[in-house]
Amino acid sequence: MSALHLYRHGEIAELKLDNPAKLNAFTLDMLRALEAHCDELERDASICAVVITAAESKAFCAGADILEWAELGPFDFARHWVREGHRVFDRLARLSKPTVAAIGAHAFGGGLEFAATADIRVLAPGATLALPEASVGIVPGWSGTQRLIRLIGEPMVKEMALFGRRISAERAQAAGFLADIADDPKATAFEMAEKLTTKSGRAVEVAKYMIHAAVDEDRSAMIEALGSGMISPTDDRNEGVSAFKDKRKPNFSGTQS
Repeated sequence: MSALHLYRHGEIAELKLDNPAKLNAFTLDMLRALEAHCDELERDASICAVVITAAESKAFCAGADILEWAELGPFDFARHWVREGHRVFDRLARLSKPTVAAIGAHAFGGGLEFAATADIRVLAPGATLALPEASVGIVPGWSGTQRLIRLIGEPMVKEMALFGRRISAERAQAAGFLADIADDPKATAFEMAEKLTTKSGRAVEVAKYMIHAAVDEDRSAMIEALGSGMISPTDDRNEGVSAFKDKRKPNFSGTQS
């Protein structure tokens, strides 16, 4: 079984890393489970928010399990491990449901990149963030040098990726990376998610699309999704479909149902 689970708590879903023996490090099976869970959540209209958690450990997530990729050749490492992880993390970042990451301990490497996919984050006071890949002879591969720069800026990412510095909860919050610092990040994250159950799910989803388009998070798809949403309720769209089915020339009116 994969060590990444999906639980439902009414209208709130929980994605939980559960590999504490390895500091919740990602394996290939966990990446594939995450992608499957994202597909399931996308289709589940009963879910209005997703909370990302991890089993209790010294780390929220220590990144990628080194033993999973250490024996891979350069092309397999690049094509399968790095590209697959990047694709899956992008899938989570672009989920239509709002997401909150409850980070109860250190988030390093791929663990920090995983947390960065969430819409907002809550961190425990003593937890730190880091990109330690250079210490094992590699570089960030799951958006640490891309998405993370958009979120906290080039200088802080360089501190972590080039100089190996750990970033405290206080500095991460000052940089805008965190929504809150809390002794119980999971409880705080669920409180935030619970408030979304009183909001318009459609309005929240469209607002997320608009914001993602502004920051170039899958901008082309977001723009086309918004445009398609605008055109879908028009009489012209219905007339076009009817004309196609009837094999006749459409008579467009330019009105909206």
